[in-house]
Amino acid sequence: MYSFRNDYSEGAHPRVLQRLIDTNLEQTCGYALDPMSDAARETIRRVCAAPAADVHFVSGGTQTNLLTIAAFLRPYEAVIAPTTAHISLHEAGAIEATGHKVCAVETPDGKLTAEMVAAVADSHTDEFMVRPRMVYVSDSTELGTIYTKAELTALRRCCDQRGLYLFLDGARLGSALTAPGNDLTLPDLAALTDAFYIGGTKNGALFGEALVLRQPMERFRWHMKQRGAILAKGRAMALQFQALLEDGLYFEIARHANETALRLRDGMMELGYEFPIPSPSNQQFPVLPNTVARQLEEMGYQFEAERVIDEEHTCVRFVTSWATPQSAVDEFLRDLAKCR
Repeated sequence: MYSFRNDYSEGAHPRVLQRLIDTNLEQTCGYALDPMSDAARETIRRVCAAPAADVHFVSGGTQTNLLTIAAFLRPYEAVIAPTTAHISLHEAGAIEATGHKVCAVETPDGKLTAEMVAAVADSHTDEFMVRPRMVYVSDSTELGTIYTKAELTALRRCCDQRGLYLFLDGARLGSALTAPGNDLTLPDLAALTDAFYIGGTKNGALFGEALVLRQPMERFRWHMKQRGAILAKGRAMALQFQALLEDGLYFEIARHANETALRLRDGMMELGYEFPIPSPSNQQFPVLPNTVARQLEEMGYQFEAERVIDEEHTCVRFVTSWATPQSAVDEFLRDLAKCR
């Protein structure tokens, strides 16, 4: 049976692997200071319409988050994030381990609003409290929701008014930018945020995230080296992003992940299952009777429990990927229809 547990169960898209194979025996210097990495950085600047941006390749999302937050903030400064944010729930206190508090905000849909940010920033008034200095958002969020251009613009305006940095976690950025209803683009993100990253691990790369800083930060690579983020074979990440972004493959495969997720959602809705968190992206959150969830697990299907609804129901998470075949979704729906 198929695993809907996450979007990094598979290895990498064949075209990404082929790029690595084709360049495997070429010799270059290390630490992403080679011509291949330079070419990938130029490609990212081009697709982001950000010629002055600084681009760095980092192995994973958690490392990118802690590295960026620690580099931007002073020791007494904090980051504002939703309670559902990855840095709040799923990184084993990595941000706190860098010495920075996460000011977590309850949100109904995993998204921060300008009003929420203003309330937190304005409630920290003096040197006896941490100083909020950064806003952290994810697109798509950990609940599968996406930001609109108007929402991100409002956050940018709020950050400018209060002297805050805006950092966007793009681990699932491909899914967000190709979701129905999205009106954001890579150039928009480069213009509206101080830093964001283009997630590769969850969209066709073996591993890696491409961090885009709107303006170069002095000695940012010192921060990277101190935190183990400079790989000797850094070109291995750069080459993957070159293959993904040079001709639109990144968006093509992200769109496929969304389409299979929505096919799954629509089929489950036809069977009477509810989705309390509307998501246009590749993460879907249906409510299942516990008896049905157990039957599906006994069949061999894999998915994550999100939260308990009541004694008899659980909200679960299904995730599709660039490699999810439509046939796997159709087979699942046929099996689900047999459950009682």
